[in-house]
Amino acid sequence: MKFDVKNYPNVKVLNHPLLKHKITLLRDVNTGTNEFRNLVKEISILEGYEALANLPTELVDVTTPVEKTKQPMVSGKKLCFVPILRAGLRMVDGLLELVPSAKVGHIGLYRDEVTHIPHEYYCKLPSNLKERDVYLLDPMLATGGSAIDAVSMLKKHGAKNITFICIIAAPEGVDAFCRSNPDVPLYIGALDRCLNDKAYICPGLGDCGDRIFGTFDH
Repeated sequence: MKFDVKNYPNVKVLNHPLLKHKITLLRDVNTGTNEFRNLVKEISILEGYEALANLPTELVDVTTPVEKTKQPMVSGKKLCFVPILRAGLRMVDGLLELVPSAKVGHIGLYRDEVTHIPHEYYCKLPSNLKERDVYLLDPMLATGGSAIDAVSMLKKHGAKNITFICIIAAPEGVDAFCRSNPDVPLYIGALDRCLNDKAYICPGLGDCGDRIFGTFDH
């Protein structure tokens, strides 16, 4: 059956022209490390703007140069941003531009190059996750294995309200993730065609971590 994202009610594929433009630059093999890093941050800000759109607000007293008034502010919601190491680290910078007061946790997973199965090597999370809105961050959703494991870890630590934000996703990963976590909203910058036989997203952008940290000559 042909993949149709409309069959996944927890998925939102973002459609802003600036987002599309920056993701195209991100894909380009000629985009250097510094520009690539900056683009990931800028894209994360644009995606974060959408993903944070439902934050509750409350009216507070403000005195302008003209008069006293009541105006909306975010109503003290406890937020936590959790990148999947290592590529997710750069996305945190973008989200913290929007909410500098948010807590930050870290989940370390690496993918076996033969089996493509993710393995945990690090987990450090803020306390009282059950009281926080947790935003899981990873640029790529390929097979879905890392994201599924990361959500499982967050839930084991008490997280109740989780949102996953990625930049590029493959249909196979979206399907696997949503079957495992239909309760977790998923925000996607671009939905690509498929995975290849090495479980890389096509057309994709290569290895995002390597391109962020300059650890190979692409």
